[in-house]
Amino acid sequence: MTVQESSLAAQNILLAPVADNIKRLWMTLPSRYNAASHFVDRHLGEGRGAKVAFIDDRGKYTYEELAARVNRAGNVLRQLGVEMEQRVLLCLLDTIDFPSLFWGAIKIGAVAVPANTMLTTDDYQALLEDSRARVLAVSAPLYERFKPIIDKQKLLSAVLICGESAEAASEKRIYSFDTLCRQASAQLEPVDTSPDDVAFWLYSSGSTGAPKGAVHLHGDLVQTAVLYGQNILGIREDDLVFSAPKLFFAYGLGNSMTFPLQVGATAVLTAARPTPAIVIELMRKYRPTIFYGVPTLYAAILAAADVDFSGAFERLRWCVSAGEALPEEIGLKWKERFGVDILDGIGTTEILHIFISNRPGDVRYGTSGKPVPGYEVRILDGTGREVADKEIGDLWVRGPSISPYYWNKREQSAQTMYGRWIRTGDKYWRDEQGYFHYAGRSDDMLKVGGIWVSPFEVESALAAHPAVLEAAVVGASDADGLTKPKAFVVLKEGFRASAELEAELKAFVKSRLAPYKYPRWVEFRTELPKTATGKIQRFKLRES
Repeated sequence: MTVQESSLAAQNILLAPVADNIKRLWMTLPSRYNAASHFVDRHLGEGRGAKVAFIDDRGKYTYEELAARVNRAGNVLRQLGVEMEQRVLLCLLDTIDFPSLFWGAIKIGAVAVPANTMLTTDDYQALLEDSRARVLAVSAPLYERFKPIIDKQKLLSAVLICGESAEAASEKRIYSFDTLCRQASAQLEPVDTSPDDVAFWLYSSGSTGAPKGAVHLHGDLVQTAVLYGQNILGIREDDLVFSAPKLFFAYGLGNSMTFPLQVGATAVLTAARPTPAIVIELMRKYRPTIFYGVPTLYAAILAAADVDFSGAFERLRWCVSAGEALPEEIGLKWKERFGVDILDGIGTTEILHIFISNRPGDVRYGTSGKPVPGYEVRILDGTGREVADKEIGDLWVRGPSISPYYWNKREQSAQTMYGRWIRTGDKYWRDEQGYFHYAGRSDDMLKVGGIWVSPFEVESALAAHPAVLEAAVVGASDADGLTKPKAFVVLKEGFRASAELEAELKAFVKSRLAPYKYPRWVEFRTELPKTATGKIQRFKLRES
């Protein structure tokens, strides 16, 4: 879509009638509101001080202990000179330190900026420079990646190392967070903020290129916690939740923190990488009632041959999937094997959490479900007109949790955000029953013989083959310079790449889809490039 077409589309959307019933579902917040007070301090007044809020690899922490840790963290940041609206970069593993510092920064009016924990030194230098962070908080095992660049940061005034470390040296402005926390006061009054004050940023995961800092406000978090967490999942105070996706990105932030803290539930955190074996071990140990994963993990668990699943799923009410669309075959196999549905949905960093979802009692595998009440969703063509059912178009969303802009990226903000509306960059189509079907990212769509082809549709067909663990499809040029689908495939254990298997996979897709959609080439790989959130980076496959 050109800038001119985008402007026309935005104009048409903004002039369209507003659905009042949608707006009424949004949470109405007081003019003075601090998100940390709502999600943390409120529980003490409501009598949950002795209830366990978090369990991590080191122990259990009650709501009273969480509130004290948040206050101590906020006082430590103030001691280091952090002022209102200044950024604090958090490169933290999933331990109690994350919620302590995230809410501590927000409580003093600063801006928490969680960072992906799996980046390179060069990536972190870019994030520090882009965010202009005054303080960096980093888990001790991750500090080595920051060590070469700390002295180059002109605006960085202090580094907090969380966990055991021999690096702390106050003369170099490098401190032990644990030590300063023990010395800090457990009393802290929240700064007088409004729902429209900036509370945190989230950098996009980079599945389509360089990450962008999506700015979010104090009032955004409670909207998703109510509209999706309570109204769709039905999360309750007696729930125990476990999210394999980590806290540093939007999906995990809601799963492990704002949703359970909204209702006074308990969340399990782990610093470990969420391999199938570790995920099942933790599920057997804690027996969660809600589990959150991504399609790649669900497929890997189903393919795991040497994992003991006994006791892991006996208390589960729901599983949830987001990050990428869940192939129908994976959902059906999961339900058949473990007896619990996966509620697949779509969310984005910019919208903060899931806004289209399958829901309890209404699961249609192979679709993203229906819009979450409180969000208005439209599928538009390049001129801003709504397309008919079964036609592919651009997905636009209106709702209360949308980022107002990308930090320091005016042009990209202008091409994406239009008031309360946002163009997600996803291609979708809607069936006659109102279920939304994912067709791929706008950049990923292929035009083969003049007809649009969804890479996800081809990937889903490949995933149904018993030999295929993962598949990604991109466009490649044939001898005549015409675009045709090319598949990159990771095989399950026990299968070997061969010309015979390649031919079999092509024929398999032809038998399930229109013939022009089958991959003309199949390249076998041991793994696919992914973001830390599990999204396949198709742009890297195209570049290769």
